[in-house]
Amino acid sequence: MSERKKNGTQRELILQQSNRLFWDKGYAETSMKDIANACGFRPANIYNFFECKESILFENLLQEMVEIVTPVRHLKDDGEADPVEALRFFVKNHVTLTLGEKSSSKLLFDVGLKNLSAENRKKIIRLRDEYDAIGEAIISRGVRKGVFAPVDEKIAVFSIASIIARSRIWYSPKGKYKVDDIVDFIFNFTMNGIGAGKK
Repeated sequence: MSERKKNGTQRELILQQSNRLFWDKGYAETSMKDIANACGFRPANIYNFFECKESILFENLLQEMVEIVTPVRHLKDDGEADPVEALRFFVKNHVTLTLGEKSSSKLLFDVGLKNLSAENRKKIIRLRDEYDAIGEAIISRGVRKGVFAPVDEKIAVFSIASIIARSRIWYSPKGKYKVDDIVDFIFNFTMNGIGAGKK
């Protein structure tokens, strides 16, 4: 394995294990030593990749938001896209990422934000605001085209995001529901909530 690939793997391991520990023990109660032990490193090794515990938390939150926003960014200004299909993709992308391989960490976004510096918090919130704006644009186009009933787009997107975020708490890969089942349910629930097809 090349040195560069090895470093990348170690960095990802630190992010994965810290994410799990922040959920299991709480951010404040998790030490750099705890993270190092979980990774099989000496604590000094972590400082080759991250300057402090907050920088690890920030990177975890940043990665998650980038993964959520990037695939749907084009939908904000795509006036040709079918609003219903765009909304389904918006929901599916978020649910799939939330309940995918990172779901075991269950790092709660709002709790994590409280532990960031003001500067880092602004960077994450900027991405969250972009996500909200994309969802609002999709719903607004649907309202204008008559496929969604008039709703408060901002509250609608807040509600969608909250339902999806909450699902990572109760979801289990070994449970009754598959990710696709949850995508279908949340999408259909959302469509009923915004009155799809009503004038």
